[in-house]
Amino acid sequence: MVAVTFRFHGGRPSVNLTATVGERWRDGGFERLTEPAALARWFTGAGLAGRAPHCSPADLRHARELREAIYRLMLARMGRCRPAPDDVATVNAWAAKPPPAVELRPEAGGLRAEPAWVTAPALLAQLARDAVEVIGGDAGQRLRECDNPRCSLLFVDTSRAGARRWCTMSACGTRDKMARYRSAGT
Repeated sequence: MVAVTFRFHGGRPSVNLTATVGERWRDGGFERLTEPAALARWFTGAGLAGRAPHCSPADLRHARELREAIYRLMLARMGRCRPAPDDVATVNAWAAKPPPAVELRPEAGGLRAEPAWVTAPALLAQLARDAVEVIGGDAGQRLRECDNPRCSLLFVDTSRAGARRWCTMSACGTRDKMARYRSAGT
C-alpha cells in the first residue's frame, strides 16, 4: 500500500486532523487514515508523538468519528451550519479523557518536557481538548476554509490582518495567482 501524504497547514493539531480527509468537495472526498498504521504515522507527523503509538482498528474508528465531529463543529463555528448536539457530546467526551502524561527529561544544558507514555486514546483526548480551545476560543473567530474551490482544508488565520485566503500560499495561493495570470494574458 502506498503511504498517503498528510497535510499540516491548519495551524493547530485539531484543525490538521480535519485534513485527513482530502477533497471534501467531491462526493465523500478521500480518506487519508486508511488503516491503523496511517493513524500512527499521522500522530508522529503532527508532532504529537515522538514514536508511533500502537493504533488498533477501534482507535482508527474513534479518530475518524472525532475528526468528523470536530470538522462539523468548526464549520458551525464559521457560521455554515448549526452545531449538532451529538458532535458536541463526542468532542466533550474525548476532551474529558486523560491526555498523554508528560515528564521532565534531562537534556544538555537543562530539562525538557516529553511524553512519558503515549496511547492513541490519550492523543485523541489531546486533540479533542485542542478542538475545544479552537472552537470555543478566540482562534474560532479566525477559522477559515481555503478559497481554492478544489481544496477543502480548514486553517486558523494567524495573519495580522486576518485576511489569509489559502491553506498555503505555496500550493493553493500559487495556483490561484498562476490561473489569474494566465487568464489576464488571453
